[in-house]
Amino acid sequence: MIIYLIMDAFYKNPFKKFVKKQNRPFQLVIEDEVETIFRGEVAGELKKGDLTGFQVHKFKFKGQKYLIAYQIQGTDIIFYMIGTHENFYRDLKLYIK
Repeated sequence: MIIYLIMDAFYKNPFKKFVKKQNRPFQLVIEDEVETIFRGEVAGELKKGDLTGFQVHKFKFKGQKYLIAYQIQGTDIIFYMIGTHENFYRDLKLYIK
């Protein structure tokens, strides 16, 4: 188990907008997944190539797979994007360019 000593979390606009549009039960699930990342219980999958430095955490809600893209920079964690698997990596690459 990896334990991160994270002091601050930052949420980019695509992440905030996605969460804001969801219903309350799903927002609570997202909150739980973010806490899981904070506790370091699940180390996200490290990406290579264009997305070097990003980690992606995967989870399911009502049979649908969702991904959370984030980066750990020093003692901070930055949440970039959350969404379904379809076009997720393409959209993330477009956002960071």
